[in-house]
Amino acid sequence: MQLRYQFRLTPTPGQRVALAKAFGCARVAFNDALTARRAAFESKSPYISDGELSKLLTAAKRTPERRWLTEVSAVVLQQALADLNSAYRNFIESATNKRRGAKVGPPRFRSRKDSRQSIRFTRNARFMVTSGGRLRLPKIGDVPVRWSRELPSDPSSVTVVKDAAGRYFASFVVEVEPMPLPRVDAEVGLDLGLSTFAVGSDGRTITSPRFLRNAERKLRKSQKSLSRKDKGSGNRAKARVRLARAHAKVADTRRDWVHKQSARIIRDNQAVFVEDLCVKGLARTRLAKSVHDAGWSMFIRMLEEKAARYGRVFGKVNRWFPSTRMCSHCGVVGERKPLRVRKWTCVCGVTHDRDLNAAINIHAAGRAEWLNACGGTVSLSV
Repeated sequence: MQLRYQFRLTPTPGQRVALAKAFGCARVAFNDALTARRAAFESKSPYISDGELSKLLTAAKRTPERRWLTEVSAVVLQQALADLNSAYRNFIESATNKRRGAKVGPPRFRSRKDSRQSIRFTRNARFMVTSGGRLRLPKIGDVPVRWSRELPSDPSSVTVVKDAAGRYFASFVVEVEPMPLPRVDAEVGLDLGLSTFAVGSDGRTITSPRFLRNAERKLRKSQKSLSRKDKGSGNRAKARVRLARAHAKVADTRRDWVHKQSARIIRDNQAVFVEDLCVKGLARTRLAKSVHDAGWSMFIRMLEEKAARYGRVFGKVNRWFPSTRMCSHCGVVGERKPLRVRKWTCVCGVTHDRDLNAAINIHAAGRAEWLNACGGTVSLSV
């Protein structure tokens, strides 16, 4: 299986100039290819293939207007064309209903003002990690890297990213073997929420950290400072970076917390079951800020990835399953209950905590689907 390992880069001023040049050349190659594709479509000419776009790029390097494209690695430009081709394939497959998920629109032009800039080097570029621990990139130099751990294998590609806060990162793609953990008897179903991030069927709860809510005062102050600066001024550029760094700190803290929580749950349980929430739909309600702050999608994705790597079972229960309304004791499905109702009593006389009851039902439903898929015996009782 393939994994990404991301590390912070600290390029020198000269290397930052070289990286900015590479970002710009990749952007121009992408935009020129997109212009050619659009022109062919508007003139009803034959579709320009990937190979023809590569030939057009080679011819453009020989012209005085685009001669400066030769100052960066050719692999960077070819990977920009590969990104465009991939974007077009996704768009066509989405338009013809061959691609699952949300609809994908046609590719758009890249802007020099985009908050995120990136370039990619493959093995053809002959990048390497030197004996001194630096990342050697063609026509850029040996860039210092802040290593937090060793790479498990030789990377097949590396993507250099500059984010909105002006930070540089190297994202390596490496091939790793699964690392099954020792088998344990525990299993858990998780009910995700806002006031409490998650409640497990074993009774454990995870308190919602609310990183965005706790940082709102500082973010509001930085946003006001940005809005008061003149457009195009140097002070406005500095204020924009300060705001971006504040947002990046919130995102980094949330990501680190989700990594730790998902790793603990996967380590302690042989099987993990969650509800297949429609996060995109919930993010369009009046609870949008709280839903985004919770980071449910990131949490579920990390659970699934870690389960696949460490040999654990992960399952999603249908979002229409009445986990909240169903009594985990007798199986009777009651009426809908508003969010303010945190405890309720079933007709059988058992009083339930709303979240704990839902977690128990999610565990039972997920376990039934898992055993049914494995050919095991499934009990009809909840």
